[in-house]
Amino acid sequence: MEYNFTEIEKKWQKYWATHKTFKAEDSSIKPKYYVLDMFPYPSGAGLHVGHPLGYIASDIMARYKRHKGFNVLHPMGYDSFGLPAEQYAIQTGQHPKITTEQNIARYREQMDKIGFSFDWDREVRTSDPEYYKWTQWIFIQIFNSWYNKNSDKAENISSLINEFEANGNTNVNAVCDDYTKQFTAADWKAFSEKEKSDALMHYRIAYLGEAYVNWCPALGTVLANDEVKDGVSERGGHPVERKLMKQWSMRITAYAQRLLDGLETLDWTESLKESQRYWIGRSEGTSVKFKIHGSLSHPEVNTNLNEIEVFTTRPDTIFGVSFVTLAPEHDLVNKVTTAEQLAVVEEYVYVSKNRSERERQADVTKISGVFTGSYVEHPFTGKQIPIWVGDYVLAGYGTGAVMAVPAHDERDHKFAKHFGLDLPQVITPNKEHDFDKDAWGEKEGTLINSDFLNGLEVKAAIKKAIEEIEKKKIGCKKINFRLRDAVFGRQRYWGEPIPIYYKNDIPYALSDNELPLVLPEVDKYLPTEDGEPPLARAKDWKYRPAEGGEFEYELSTMPGWAGSSWYFLRYMDAHNGSEFASKKLMNYWNNVDLYIGGSEHATGHLLYVRFWTKFLKDLGYINIEEPAQKLINQGMIQGRSSFVYRIKLASIIPLANVEERINYDKQVFISKNIITKIFGDLKLEGVKADNVKRDTLYNLIKENIPDFPDKDAEGPLTALTIQTLNVDVNIVENDILDIEKFRNWREEYKTAEFILDDGKYICGYEVEKMSKSKYNVVSPDDIGEKFGADTLRLYEMFLGPLEQSKPWNTNGITGVSGFLKKLWRLFFLSPAGGGVANATGEDIAINVTDSEPTKGELKTLHKTIKKITEDIERFSFNTSVSNFMICVNELTEAKCNKRAILEPLLICLSPYAPHITEELWSLLGHKESIALAPFPMHNEEYLVDDSFSYPISFNGKMRLNIELPATLSVEEIEKEVMSREEVQKYLEGKTPKKIIIVPKKIVNIVI
Repeated sequence: MEYNFTEIEKKWQKYWATHKTFKAEDSSIKPKYYVLDMFPYPSGAGLHVGHPLGYIASDIMARYKRHKGFNVLHPMGYDSFGLPAEQYAIQTGQHPKITTEQNIARYREQMDKIGFSFDWDREVRTSDPEYYKWTQWIFIQIFNSWYNKNSDKAENISSLINEFEANGNTNVNAVCDDYTKQFTAADWKAFSEKEKSDALMHYRIAYLGEAYVNWCPALGTVLANDEVKDGVSERGGHPVERKLMKQWSMRITAYAQRLLDGLETLDWTESLKESQRYWIGRSEGTSVKFKIHGSLSHPEVNTNLNEIEVFTTRPDTIFGVSFVTLAPEHDLVNKVTTAEQLAVVEEYVYVSKNRSERERQADVTKISGVFTGSYVEHPFTGKQIPIWVGDYVLAGYGTGAVMAVPAHDERDHKFAKHFGLDLPQVITPNKEHDFDKDAWGEKEGTLINSDFLNGLEVKAAIKKAIEEIEKKKIGCKKINFRLRDAVFGRQRYWGEPIPIYYKNDIPYALSDNELPLVLPEVDKYLPTEDGEPPLARAKDWKYRPAEGGEFEYELSTMPGWAGSSWYFLRYMDAHNGSEFASKKLMNYWNNVDLYIGGSEHATGHLLYVRFWTKFLKDLGYINIEEPAQKLINQGMIQGRSSFVYRIKLASIIPLANVEERINYDKQVFISKNIITKIFGDLKLEGVKADNVKRDTLYNLIKENIPDFPDKDAEGPLTALTIQTLNVDVNIVENDILDIEKFRNWREEYKTAEFILDDGKYICGYEVEKMSKSKYNVVSPDDIGEKFGADTLRLYEMFLGPLEQSKPWNTNGITGVSGFLKKLWRLFFLSPAGGGVANATGEDIAINVTDSEPTKGELKTLHKTIKKITEDIERFSFNTSVSNFMICVNELTEAKCNKRAILEPLLICLSPYAPHITEELWSLLGHKESIALAPFPMHNEEYLVDDSFSYPISFNGKMRLNIELPATLSVEEIEKEVMSREEVQKYLEGKTPKKIIIVPKKIVNIVI
């Protein structure tokens, strides 16, 4: 019976869907196990072979845990709001919903073909109004909350209002905006409704305020920091500029310390934790205020500030300050800039603000800045210190200003050296150091030139400096975080509408019974001509309360991370219409036991989902602090690009034959091996070639392509150029190009000619990221069609450790395919092995016996069970595949067709290759899916060796092996060895001086 994977896989995929084999129970006496994948954004390109890697790994765990007796929740859905669908809508006019639904259908089709054990009854889509109703509801809870530092958690805004009514805000210990004005209870009562709203906005966790954002004019929206790469949008590569805008933001900074502390409780990789620690960026230090010398340059600007406040972790170096640097976005820049410096400062600020913060942090080689013309006074010496503007200072970190100590900070040092500023040394290092070369930034040494700090070691000086700063009331001890509040509003169409309306310029949240606020229809998906977001195009989209009136809705939509910040909870109760999920089910499923996804989400999604989880815990809606206990970042499957090599004709035919060269329209491609034989290199873009090599190549071309232009009289030669071109990897197999498919691939290649190597065109290759532009994307559909889904699943695991990046190479997949065929044949032994055959000798029935297995067969099986169990428990899926291959090879050699061996083997293999194992399980007579069969336990008794082959050495040189029972004592081993004729032959009648015996290892005879 032939292994027809196509029919087998269709059959079992249909069976699983019909019987809902993988449906999770919401109440069970079984222990629960929640395994979750980071759900995908459904792009138009569909899945390539790199995408399923994590899904296959999570599916293996889900299936394994079912075998182990767990009630498994393994859901899947779609992060279906996103910029690509909106950009397509802008270009074509097609509603993003249509594009998204088409893409989801494509994804679902592909995922079904791979045989994932998802509980599809729990599917969620973030763009579904029934889903984003609850995203909007959570936003409203966040809007109606403040962070109480005393209780160290979020609380309903009503408790803050009660405090304002009783005592004002004087005694409120909250996370709030800097420079929030103080007011009394009497002031509060006298405030207008607008003033009360404004006062509360300084405290709300979801708030409307001015913030510097990444504005992308081409996309017409604000982007998160993680959506900007090297100054351009991650999607589309459009320029991004920093812009001060009124925006909805979320006070994630209130949770900075808890986000940091929570990492210690998680079983996440240390590299991922370190990424979050860096992003949160906790530092201990002090604030210091430097008084601005003289009057502000622009007194017409309303400000009560006459000082610059900095945050420093090194107050011990305060006497080494030689200048103060402001971030280009700092509010005081235009106030302190003198008239003489105004033009140059404004130009610098404009250029700098359009570089992203990431770009400015990463580009340490580019030093730029400009003097404002103004000075501050040193808080201890009174000395005038120049104020500069420099883009190495970030508005989003600390106060957006630094006290520059160039002798003891490397970036300050480079800045000072570049602009010729002083480098006053205030620490004597504990080893020789050249201050002219670089800064001494170590927290070691003795203070000098520092007044009351002289003679102190650095650590003592830090403590003393803080004491003096606080005594003078020019600053205080402080903990600072790099983490900034998360910009929440987006000026785009395809996202969740923010459930806010405005009455008399005051934002109000919708009531629960008014949700969801559904996206309205618009005529275009672009911003309006006045620059308003696309939602402003909606006709008659107004808030009309029951009591009358008509009010404007908020026109921004939520960011892409909103819907993904709580989806793991919705899977627990996906169809609940009255709450985002029932408390009973959330208490049962608790948090995610295993979360698998890409490391690119370390400082985006994974921070936001932790933030929202802690918030919901604070308000009592859930009982968990963290969304996922264990997280694995799967590595990237890289593409294996293939290349063809085209001769640029101008470099072959002498210039004397210009006309003929121009008229020759065929393209000539030369096999890689020929190029390397002639030139020794493939990198021949514009390389000058000597006449001998050029003639060798020309003669080879002429020999293979008779109508190639004849060589004319010698004329001047141009540079030889061999162009390296990407070719679609799907028309290359084992680095051999399918020439006919290549000619049909693109119109310009229809008449292409080829110089072959032994009748074949050999392509070059390179490992790089999978990309459509490199034609190295491999579709799982193509692999499944050719080899089957089980082969794909096994091969993706076989490529290497789950967490590591590895190249995709279709060349190696035939070995995995052959393994499954070999497994299949164990159940259909040929007639010579006792099978049943028809007249042509073809097997027609499964041939498995109930005979007792041999010790060797039991050892092979139980060795495999033990290894596979250990492999899965430690997520070492690649070694499992190797172990399966070894097992099947041993059983094939033993011609094993015993039920007692093959059935447990099928269960072990089932998580990896579910289709073939289901089919064979069924053929063995089982009526219930193999997915529900208990996982076998290994028996150590079967792993004990009955005998051991001892290497026998004479004076340390191994001469022979002797097979002996494994249970023999040292004395018995010696007796057996010395009785053997072959041993006596090597002794040559001599008596051994010593016999060294290590049981089950060696025997060494010293003579």
